[in-house]
Formats: sequence, structure tokens, C-alpha cells
Amino acid sequence: MTILVTGGAGFIGSNFIFYMLEKHPDYRIVCLDKLTYAGNLSTLAPVMDKPNFRFVKADICDREAVNRLFQEERPDMVVNFAAESHVDRSIDDPGVFLQTNIIGTATLMDACRKFGVQRFHQVSTDEVYGDLPLDRPDLFFTEQTPIHTSSPYSSSKAAADLLVLAYYRTYGLPVTVSRCSNNYGPYHFPEKLIPLMIANALNDKPLPVYGEGLNVRDWLYVEDHCKAIDLVLHRGRVGQVYNIGGHNEMRNIDIVKMICKVLGKPESLIVYVTDRKGHDLRYAIDPTKIHDELGWLPETKFSDGIQKTIQWYLEHRDWWETIISGEYQNYYEKMYGNR
Repeated sequence: MTILVTGGAGFIGSNFIFYMLEKHPDYRIVCLDKLTYAGNLSTLAPVMDKPNFRFVKADICDREAVNRLFQEERPDMVVNFAAESHVDRSIDDPGVFLQTNIIGTATLMDACRKFGVQRFHQVSTDEVYGDLPLDRPDLFFTEQTPIHTSSPYSSSKAAADLLVLAYYRTYGLPVTVSRCSNNYGPYHFPEKLIPLMIANALNDKPLPVYGEGLNVRDWLYVEDHCKAIDLVLHRGRVGQVYNIGGHNEMRNIDIVKMICKVLGKPESLIVYVTDRKGHDLRYAIDPTKIHDELGWLPETKFSDGIQKTIQWYLEHRDWWETIISGEYQNYYEKMYGNR
């Protein structure tokens, strides 16, 4: 079995590669990544020399490069993590999100049709559903919840989801889609909430919190997410959407205070900043479908997962300090510049 993983030098994609190589040592994993600001090749250093792993630097929007790779590798499955994913960046520059998240997805699916791939899996987000009110804790996103996006990022992901499902109906392409809640864990890019707060707290820098920090997110430990995708790939029904949620709802401000407590840092580091435009209030996923059909449930409680995550950042300061300094983007040239 050969699996092509796009965006595998990013946070969730890299964790998925590590998980799959350990869970399925007989599989061949090919990683395609453009290495934009959020892709970090040094993350994949532990597996770069494995005989059943290959890294290819390319853009999923580059039809010629994608087709060439499919011709060489003939992947059995494709898992598409490749995406521009930071909401603030999408507000500043929507165009690149439309290009990567929509056109890139179409380019991959065209190659899947041409080369007869057994499964194309689209990794999406609960943000396509919009948000839920803070005063209705009984409401959750299900697979039947209407799409109601708030940002250029979530709109581009929703458009990609609809395109994926259209390729299933129109061309019979064997597809699945998963929509996950907020992930956290090792190798999380340090501009996102949890790693940013950990890094800033360790450096005694201000901890910027949007508005009053009352926005609620459903947090999912990244390894639990990887296990869910593995199940969907092998046992999920073609043409279906699966919600993957953690049942770990937390207010942003409570997470920041928890990080301060674990690290022994004062809450006086917290500073409240102007809220994000169109900031979603609450995300909460109902994972009943994937539990009933595939037996999946999140295994990691947030209290345990956040401890493991903080410990990982304490033990891997070189990794995130290199990102903060910007030096990580030179890693590819160091590795491959003379090859």
C-alpha cells in the first residue's frame, strides 16, 4: 500500500505520517509539501532516512508536478492535509487560500481520477459549520449541520469539501471527508493559540488573548485525530463525511490560565487584544457517526493532553525557537541545496 500525504510537513500531516509509519510498517508513505511558512522539513527528520518514506517538494496546484509524482509512485490512497489554515492570514490575504485550498484540491482529484486511486481523503475542519451560541451547550455540529462559514479560510475549505463530494457524484471518485475540531499536540506551529501561549510564557512575553477570551473550542489531541483518519481510510464509507471531535470544550482564557499554572507563570502576562473580525463564538462536534460506524472515540482527556503538549515544548525548544527566529525556512536549502 502506498499512501500519498500532502501537507505532511505541517502539524497534523507530520503527526499522521509518524503514526502511519509506526502502525503500518509495511506501507510506503510519500509526502508532498510546498514548504510554505507552516511547513517545516526538520519536523520530518526522524523519518527522512526510512526506506519506505519519500519527501517531495511541490505545490498541489502544480498540475505537471502532481501528475509526475502520481506517475512515479502510483499511490493507492491520497490524504490531503495541504491547506492554508490560519484564519488571521486569510483575512489579510484571501486569494492564496482560494488557490491552495480549492484549486489545489481539484488538481489532486484530477490526478486521482487519471491514475485510478482507491481513495481520496479530504481533511477538513469544523469551521465550515460556522459557530454555535455560547448559551446553548446542548447544540453540536453534526454531519447534517448546514455549512455557514465565517472567514475566507473556512469558506475555502467548505468549497473544497463540496468539490470533493461533487467529484464523487459526478465522476464516481472514491472519496471521504473528515471535519475535525481544533487539534493540539507536538509540532504545532507556534502562531496558533496553545503553542504561542507556551512559547511566550516560557520567554516571559505577553500572552495576547482576543476579546475577553470567552470563545469556546472543542480540542482534539492530534494522535487521536490520526487514529480516526486511519479508520476512515480503511473502513469509512465512500462518499461520506465524518465529524471528528474531542468532547473537550474549553474557553480560550481558561486554556491560557492553565498553561500559566503548569509553567508557574503569572496571569499578569495575559493581555487582552482587539477581537478578530467575524470571530466564531463556539465550536462543538458530535462524533456519534464515526463512533457508531467505526468504533472511534477520543482517548486523550484535555488535562492529560495539555500536560503532554507542554512537556513536549519544554523538551523541544530548539524546534520552536528555530521557527520563531525564521531560520527553519532555510532548513530545506541546508538539506538539499547541494544535491
